[in-house]
Amino acid sequence: MKELSIILPCQNEEATIGICIKKIKQVFENENINGEVIVSDSSKDNSARIARDLGAEVIEHGKDGYGIACLEGLKKATGKFLVIGDADDTYDFLELPKFLNALRKGYDFVIGSRIKGDIKKGAMPFSHRYIGNPLLSYLLSLFFKTKVSDAHCGFRAFRRDILEKLNLCTAGMEFASETIINVAKNKLSIKEIPISYYPRKGKSKLKSFSDGWRHLRFMLMYSPSYLFLAPGIFLFAIGFLVLLLLLRNDFIFLGLNMAQNHMFLGALFTILGYQIMSIGLYAKVYAIVSGFEKRDKIVDFIAKHIPLERGLIIGLTIFALAFLSCLFIFFSNLGNIRFILFGLTLLSIGLQTIFSAFFLSILLVEKK
Repeated sequence: MKELSIILPCQNEEATIGICIKKIKQVFENENINGEVIVSDSSKDNSARIARDLGAEVIEHGKDGYGIACLEGLKKATGKFLVIGDADDTYDFLELPKFLNALRKGYDFVIGSRIKGDIKKGAMPFSHRYIGNPLLSYLLSLFFKTKVSDAHCGFRAFRRDILEKLNLCTAGMEFASETIINVAKNKLSIKEIPISYYPRKGKSKLKSFSDGWRHLRFMLMYSPSYLFLAPGIFLFAIGFLVLLLLLRNDFIFLGLNMAQNHMFLGALFTILGYQIMSIGLYAKVYAIVSGFEKRDKIVDFIAKHIPLERGLIIGLTIFALAFLSCLFIFFSNLGNIRFILFGLTLLSIGLQTIFSAFFLSILLVEKK
């Protein structure tokens, strides 16, 4: 087994692939490293030929996608330690020893930080350096507690023995986010290395908006608490508070006269918020039973203290009280639209609770 495998995702990089391989070979020789260079190629130019001439193993899969290129390279890698780096010479592979030393010290995952390092003039657009990358890195740290300053740096390394735990599968640029998310979810150790970043030769393959959206979409998919539960709780709380405050009388809020007609907005927010919270709970439970996430306190509490029968009792109680209240108002000729609207909202919540209890019980069915 090799000690170190360097995987170079490559697509039409004939101007730089040779430079990258020569630097890597130089490090292997200077540091006496038993390593290999794997070029995961989907090029239409001479990149593959140049790489082979320099002694690299070339995988010509012909598929588009950064994630696919990385995954194809990982399949062939035999090293104890695995490094992924772009083939456009924007990263200086002479800095490889810093990554290898961190891995030898026992870190599971090592990632370069251009933000903490030296970004050369013209290497990174203003929007990437000061808006997109910092924002996405911050959200990744917020959602998954990673504390990584440059989450989308393409120069990264990890130990072979964690590869199965990471369960990597995404095909596009979101592969970079998936790697860090799964490292964080498995509570693996992370080390950041300040690195230099250079202007690339040739046209960049990055698509600022679409690639950024793919990263953000993937992060939200992996964090239902932020995508569903947080906005759902917010809407429900605001809506239900408005309903309660308007149940008897109008009131003034920030100079705005909140009247009976605003109860319709309160009812809408309450029902929507409850529905969004329910979807968030379904997503969280599904992710756990499917093996994407580990069990947490919320799901454990529901499984232990709110089984199907108890959920049905809660839902039926809310529904029955709301239904009886509406009947009383209708037949007593009170005609109070405020109480009717409040009762119909609770009736809707009760029905949703009943069917949510059934659906959660289906998701939580124990398998042999």
